[in-house]
Amino acid sequence: MTTAYIALGSNLENPGLQLQRAVDDIDSLPEIEVSGCSKLYISEPVGPEGQPDYCNAAVRVETTLTPLALLDAMQSIENDHGRVRTVRWGPRTLDLDMILFGNEVIESERLTVPHYQMHVRNFVLCPLLDIQPDLTLPSRKPVEELLKEMGTSGLEVMAEKYPWL
Repeated sequence: MTTAYIALGSNLENPGLQLQRAVDDIDSLPEIEVSGCSKLYISEPVGPEGQPDYCNAAVRVETTLTPLALLDAMQSIENDHGRVRTVRWGPRTLDLDMILFGNEVIESERLTVPHYQMHVRNFVLCPLLDIQPDLTLPSRKPVEELLKEMGTSGLEVMAEKYPWL
C-alpha cells in the first residue's frame, strides 16, 4: 500500500456536495481506502475573473494502484461529476489533483508529483496539514514551512469535518 494525497476543488453545482460525493466515490474504489479527510475551505478562484469561490479539501488515501492508475481513477471520477476541460483554471464541477504519491518524484507528460503548484496554493497546503501536521515533501521540506511562507490569506473554513453538509 502507498499513501497518496488528493486535493479536491469545486466551484459549480453545489460545491460542498460535489466534494462529499467525490470522497465517497474515491473511498468506494476497491483499490483505494480514504484514511484521512481535511476540513472544507472556501478560497478565492485562481484563473479567469468572474468565477465563483471554490470549495477545497484534501484526502489521504492508501492504495495499491500505480500513480498513473490512480490518476486515471481520479479523472474518471471527475468525468462522472460532469467535469469539462475547456478553460484552464476555469470553473469546474470537480477537480481532483494528486498532490503526493508516497515519497515519489514523478515528472511525466501526464503527471507531476509533488504537484507543481502546491507550494503556492494555500488552499492545498492547509487541508494537507489538517490531515497530517508533520507532512514533508520528498525533498524533505515540511509542508508547514511552505504554508508559513505562503500565509492563509483568502482562506475561510466552511466546515470542520466530513461530512461537510
